[in-house]
Amino acid sequence: MLVDGLNRAARRVPTWVVYLALALPAPWFFWLGLTGGLGVEPIKALEHEYGELALKLLIAGLCVTPLRRFAGVNLLKFRRAIGLMAFFYVSAHLLVWLVLDVQLLGQIWADIVKRPYITVGMAAFVLMIPLAATSTNRSIRALGARWRKLHRLTYMVALLGALHFVMLVKGFQLEPLVYMGLVIGLLALRAIPKGRPLRQPVTS
Repeated sequence: MLVDGLNRAARRVPTWVVYLALALPAPWFFWLGLTGGLGVEPIKALEHEYGELALKLLIAGLCVTPLRRFAGVNLLKFRRAIGLMAFFYVSAHLLVWLVLDVQLLGQIWADIVKRPYITVGMAAFVLMIPLAATSTNRSIRALGARWRKLHRLTYMVALLGALHFVMLVKGFQLEPLVYMGLVIGLLALRAIPKGRPLRQPVTS
């Protein structure tokens, strides 16, 4: 009953509402940065907020299939919005770094080459470009079965995004490890053969 109610409620929510709701944090965090609400290093904080939002959305996108398969909750209509907004926040994260943080073109390339965590982050961004570019219904029809294979790059993007966060932080911090664990766990769920329950029933 609960699952049916959730699915009925999801069907009534227009997709544009999801886009709007997911876009609202972007100007809010930018405003906080302008007004001193992000601390003494607002540019670094803004980078972090946009990047973490992108990673959360990537993880949310990975949750859609397991929720449908194992819990019966169907949120497939929102997966494209989640993925595109993840790309939006990755792009915002990158733009803050390029325009407000580094600024010098030569330094940008040097950072990409010499700093492994930036190399990993840029690799994730590059892999997201064809995913965003082929997110339309027209692309799905044109590519056919190849579209599904191409969009499996999402798995690598999520892993690279989580790895970027783990490599970025200094010292041992639990939060990036939790994100990495969530990504690995959600990908592992996809390896469970279809039709097999998560837990075998207990027999007396």
